[in-house]
Amino acid sequence: MFNLDKFISDFVTGRSSSMFINDIEANKETLSREIKEKKVCVIGGAGSIGSSFIKAVLRFEPRSIVVVDLNENGLAELVRDVRSTEGLYVPEEFRCYTLNFADPIFERIFREEKGFDIVANFSAHKHVRSEKDRYSVQALIENNDIKAKKLMDLLTVYPPKHFFCVSTDKAANPVNIMGASKRIMEDLVMAYNKFFKVTTARFANVAFSNGSLPDGWIHRLQKKQPLAAPSDVKRYFVSPEESGQICMLACILGKGGEVFFPKLGEDQMLTFSRICDDFVKAEGFNKKECKDDAEAKRYASEMCFESTTYPVVYFNSDTTGEKAFEEFYVPGEKIDMKRFQALGVVEQTSRHEMTEVSDFFEKLESIFAKEDFTKAQVVDAIKEFIPNFEHEEKGKNLDQKM
Repeated sequence: MFNLDKFISDFVTGRSSSMFINDIEANKETLSREIKEKKVCVIGGAGSIGSSFIKAVLRFEPRSIVVVDLNENGLAELVRDVRSTEGLYVPEEFRCYTLNFADPIFERIFREEKGFDIVANFSAHKHVRSEKDRYSVQALIENNDIKAKKLMDLLTVYPPKHFFCVSTDKAANPVNIMGASKRIMEDLVMAYNKFFKVTTARFANVAFSNGSLPDGWIHRLQKKQPLAAPSDVKRYFVSPEESGQICMLACILGKGGEVFFPKLGEDQMLTFSRICDDFVKAEGFNKKECKDDAEAKRYASEMCFESTTYPVVYFNSDTTGEKAFEEFYVPGEKIDMKRFQALGVVEQTSRHEMTEVSDFFEKLESIFAKEDFTKAQVVDAIKEFIPNFEHEEKGKNLDQKM
């Protein structure tokens, strides 16, 4: 039987245990003091990173956890997962709600609770494929930024002791609108640092996270469909467990205005085609590298049950927003690489003032209010707010790929 956790540790991260074990152990007393018997709210908690964060926090015995997510099936699986895990503490008050954090119902829950000690927001459009046309761009900015601002305004009513919002390494020198939206989110939430402590984290791809390309390979195999991967895109990877631990450490141990990232070297970057090669072998096949999608689909449809070869298609990336390499920080940001063993920290840097943030959001909403607004207008507005935003429109998106 294919063991995904073992595959990730053997062929993706190259680590048999979490890279953050020592940092967690060294700060165990602080983590326990700040989490034990505290009220926790996790927004977007059914996703890969949010659910991993919950499992990391549960080990320190919070008093209650309220989880909000639009994915009803994901919430059901989260509950089954945490209640089926040996040795994992689950408080009596573990409540999951299928709703949007921008809904009036969430505000009612928040006000009745009189806030939470810890609030972590994982609700985000995270895929580069989220950028297609003006409607998809509006949707991702609405979710990642505009609704996030409404959440921050609400939190000022009952400020949490710890607030965390997930970012991405694509926020460093962004080349796609998704990455730019997360950079905007960073600047937005940091403007609220004067009201309560705000931290965030930029990190690598989470190996086999929900909806990721590698996760898609599992579904393709189940449906006897070919596997596809870019051969020229290199990425850093962390395990699902590590992703939750990064966020917990940043949320609890970070100082206001700080951005955390994993200490990973360039020698730890992998191409998706390299991982796909190992995935095919681990599933007991030899790869049949096809020249294009049509050949691969034809081969898969004619493949007999006993076949020992499996069709793959490797290609060079040619879609809008793909970055050939990843980075966690940019020149001008003050970096602390000594405080933690496996984590680097971008210390509080010069960000936009609240008035600048508010003016920018008003401009975005005025653009979206026009019936004939264009994607280019949104890009131009973002470039005014993030001068180093380098967006290259290629006229293709990932929804046009297998």
